Amino acid sequence: MSETFTAAALTHETWSDLEQLFGRPGGSIVRGCWCMYYRRSGKVLVNSSAGKDNKQQLRELAGRHTAPGLIGYLDGLPVGWISLGPRDDYLKLRRSPVMKPVDDADVWSIVCTYVDKAHRGLGLQHRLLSAAIDFARDNGVRMLEAYPVDKPERSHDDFMFFGSRSLYEQAGFTEVVRRSPSRVVMRRRLRPHRRQTS
Repeated sequence: MSETFTAAALTHETWSDLEQLFGRPGGSIVRGCWCMYYRRSGKVLVNSSAGKDNKQQLRELAGRHTAPGLIGYLDGLPVGWISLGPRDDYLKLRRSPVMKPVDDADVWSIVCTYVDKAHRGLGLQHRLLSAAIDFARDNGVRMLEAYPVDKPERSHDDFMFFGSRSLYEQAGFTEVVRRSPSRVVMRRRLRPHRRQTS
């Protein structure tokens, strides 16, 4: 019997689901970062002691008009997370030698994906990415950008928050620029939803 995948925006109403997801075994890195590292400039700590501040800041973002990401669910159980939003929201990207802006295009960035350790290997990153594409399109976004890992050997799961090149290629992203032997900048242009005719 197949499990039903759904995704929901991170809001104050779904916040406890993200806490549940990040609180499980294997989530020590996300519990330190709370997806705030690239949203802030300067030195950003991602250890357990800094986790409280990072968590509070993400919780505040969950109250914004545009959610800072999506939670993925299998039969109602939170099992994954994907962080995305306007590139300008990710302050650290501006000075990154690898992820700095390619041009002045109005893009949204996908910076992080995370899947619960017990649910890895089920293709959930693909489902999260598909949901993120739909979410961006619903918000009027016309260009998505990502910064995946691209190297022959497999990286440890803890260091694959950016996703793999193949993940994004399968979703229709193409390479825009490579500034690192192991990382690329990829983009996908989004078309508006087709209008239903009556």
